[in-house]
Amino acid sequence: MIHVLDLKFLGIDHAIAAFLIESNDGPILIETGPHSTYQHLKDQVRQAGYQIEEIKHVLLTHIHLDHAGAAWALARNGANIYVHPFGAGHLEHPFKLMESARRIYQDQMDYLWGEMNDIPGDKILTPEDGSILEIGGVRIQALYTPGHARHHIAWKLDDLLFSGDVAGVKIGNGPVVPPCPPPDINLEDWQTSIDRILDSGVKEIYLTHFGLIHDPKTHFQQLRTMLHDWGQWIKKEWEKGTSMDEMTPAFSKYTEQQLRDLGVGDLGVKQYEAANPSWMSVAGLVRYWKKKEVS
Repeated sequence: MIHVLDLKFLGIDHAIAAFLIESNDGPILIETGPHSTYQHLKDQVRQAGYQIEEIKHVLLTHIHLDHAGAAWALARNGANIYVHPFGAGHLEHPFKLMESARRIYQDQMDYLWGEMNDIPGDKILTPEDGSILEIGGVRIQALYTPGHARHHIAWKLDDLLFSGDVAGVKIGNGPVVPPCPPPDINLEDWQTSIDRILDSGVKEIYLTHFGLIHDPKTHFQQLRTMLHDWGQWIKKEWEKGTSMDEMTPAFSKYTEQQLRDLGVGDLGVKQYEAANPSWMSVAGLVRYWKKKEVS
């Protein structure tokens, strides 16, 4: 059985999820959310019939704080943490990651994300691409899926996929949008990862932001369209010489209008912004085009 755990990030429903899978070796957790929502995580695990201390296997899609920020707390309880090898060092020694985030979020850092402390190296496991974890009768395959992040893994359970951010953000009946934060957005890699997922025979997708998708083909078609649209919008403004300070509010207005044109109301706009802040996509896509220019 799979439980969708709503972590109520910033008090907002359906912004960040974690997933609990029942097994013969106790519950398996996919994603932890940020440490700021750790109490909600404990409460949700309890509502599913378990205690947080029973979780001994935590599978992360990637190391961004909204997906992995509470991993250290689970490790402190004795859990093994499974992550892409490119992300392992940042979990063992998160100082650089947190300092970078603190420069971005400044005095909002603790409120948004909470703490992130060291995880002992012997609690961090790095499955190879395509390898299968066998935990308590559950077989989960690790699919390396870069594009949103070079350290991204989508986890495949039979014909279900826990997609992290490679399948984008979709809240309720709203559209699919791509989270594009720095530092390593790569649109070509992202398209290749989408192809790989569709070729894998996945029939349903669990989105961290947020919920269950029953039609992966249509979902990814929409994501490809929005990826191209956002990428080209940023490219055009960047080539015109528009500054980041000018571009960010303009892009925020542009994407909010997209949401409203597609039927998203006031609450939905807040949910989308909490799950996928528009300014982060400006920073990530500008960095992508700059790197592409010099490559």
